[in-house]
Amino acid sequence: MFQTYDSQSNPALHPPRLDALRRELAGRGLDGFLVPRADAHQGEYVAARDARLAWLTGFTGSAGFCIVTPDRAGVFIDGRYRVQVKAEVDPAAFTPVPWPEVRPSAWLAEALPEGGRMGYDPWLHTRREIREMEKGLSGSGIALVPVEHNPIDAIWPDQPEPPLGPVRLWPDAVAGETAAQKRARIAGLLRAGDNHAAVLTLPDSISWLLNIRGADVPKNPVVQSFAIIEEDGRTAVFADPQKFGAEVRTALGNEVTVLPVEAFGVALTNLSGPVLVDPASAPDAVFRLVESMGTDIAEGADPVIMPKACKNPAEIAGMRAAHLRDGVAVTRLLCWLDQRAADLDGEPLTEIDVAQKLEALRRDEGILDISFDTISATGPHAAIPHYRVSQASNLRILPGQVLLVDSGAQYGDGTTDITRTLPMGPIPEAAKRPYTRVLQGMIALSRVQFPRGVAGCHLDALARAPLWSEGMDYDHGTGHGVGAGLSVHEGPVRISRVSKIALQPGMILSNEPGYYREGAFGIRIENLIVVTPVDSSDGRQMLGFETLTLAPIDRRLIDTTLLGADEVAWLDAYHARVRAEIGPLLDGPTRDWLELATRPLAH
Repeated sequence: MFQTYDSQSNPALHPPRLDALRRELAGRGLDGFLVPRADAHQGEYVAARDARLAWLTGFTGSAGFCIVTPDRAGVFIDGRYRVQVKAEVDPAAFTPVPWPEVRPSAWLAEALPEGGRMGYDPWLHTRREIREMEKGLSGSGIALVPVEHNPIDAIWPDQPEPPLGPVRLWPDAVAGETAAQKRARIAGLLRAGDNHAAVLTLPDSISWLLNIRGADVPKNPVVQSFAIIEEDGRTAVFADPQKFGAEVRTALGNEVTVLPVEAFGVALTNLSGPVLVDPASAPDAVFRLVESMGTDIAEGADPVIMPKACKNPAEIAGMRAAHLRDGVAVTRLLCWLDQRAADLDGEPLTEIDVAQKLEALRRDEGILDISFDTISATGPHAAIPHYRVSQASNLRILPGQVLLVDSGAQYGDGTTDITRTLPMGPIPEAAKRPYTRVLQGMIALSRVQFPRGVAGCHLDALARAPLWSEGMDYDHGTGHGVGAGLSVHEGPVRISRVSKIALQPGMILSNEPGYYREGAFGIRIENLIVVTPVDSSDGRQMLGFETLTLAPIDRRLIDTTLLGADEVAWLDAYHARVRAEIGPLLDGPTRDWLELATRPLAH
């Protein structure tokens, strides 16, 4: 429900852990070590066993890393976490470093003398990461040294055991394709590229390919595993065999073999090339093992990642159904919050109260789990884009504050992610103009039509332009890919300044511009959208977006003098759709509230 982080939340523990790591490194003849957030699968969320960065530093963000040297320890974080990191790490032991503005290789070149030996765990860094680091260190005399056993594991006495979540089947009717059909499709791609096999290291790729789901990492129903798929479609999965029950094994069939994780390294050394391996996602260790036998490697993207990103009609139908039920839960929450806002002085309401209420409402709609830890943030906490409430940080919501709730759920047919920002009681005038600019950016992206071949980097500015006109911006991407009953953050497609992957029909993304005023408030409005073909009057192949999310967007923070007629028309049409689809599923009082919350803006 909400994060406690156990020992990670105690700042007093981290300097002694840092000292212990330095002693361990000195004993191994190393001058430093790279500590990433990642596990061997490069997922955003990691199991408790793999939370090495949080254990060492206290930083709990979903992206970042630490570089430890004999006299420095830099915690590298991007713009999303520059407020959060200051509250989580001990400034006497760790120095926050703005990244990517400061390159880790440049920082290292200053921190270590020529001849320095910087250790890294080759299972926790991709081949691309290591190449970039080596390129940056070229001429410095500093060497990157792969280590066989992670030194943090050596000093972590109560490190949790590896996860052992049971594997379940994902219904073919919801998947829209059987696992055998998917394997045949990927095998065809391998043959077309003259590759004998592909190594898969992303758990969501493997889960999608085999129509299975798991419970190894929080909120993401993936099966932590590795896999090798051959050009004839036969597939070996490397995971703890205890996860796979008889029903799952029978469904997978004779062409899918389940082997222990320990067998993965041996299997990599027995492959016949060319072998397709993705340098952007596969661990450096995978390349080293394949290369150790002189086997040819064909570097290229994970062959599953694009088929998975382009959802088929059955997957899109499942996502629509999930969003309908989710919209009922979120609408009930918004109605409840309106009622509670009337008496915040008399009856306390906290951030955790909101998160717990929303999860309870979603459970009434049949969720399997939430899709990420709910961001329930009031006042200054809302200015932290990825704030996670804990018992220690839990704030009481005060009249006149802005409340930001970013949340999502995993259903039996899809995954949701939605953000709504609303005033609690009196309207804070200072928030109205930025709120309106954020809304305009979200509407602009919702309405856009674009030719095939356009990428996320081309559309990102549309969502930012209204904010830019006021000298404002936000330090996160505008949209991320979303899985269908899988990870709420899914690659490779994004809407951001750096994403050059062309958008294709069936891709599902978030649309979530924001604005954050440190120490005061934060604003974000988020819907999920799916790329769809659009008719063109001149015959050009065009694309647009269908909005999947169904829940009211708060009207009270809107400065209507800033909106154009087309923006008003979009919002009124969206709210009319919410009334028509969500309204019949609500009880009478909540339906009455929805009628008022979604009435045309001119009224």
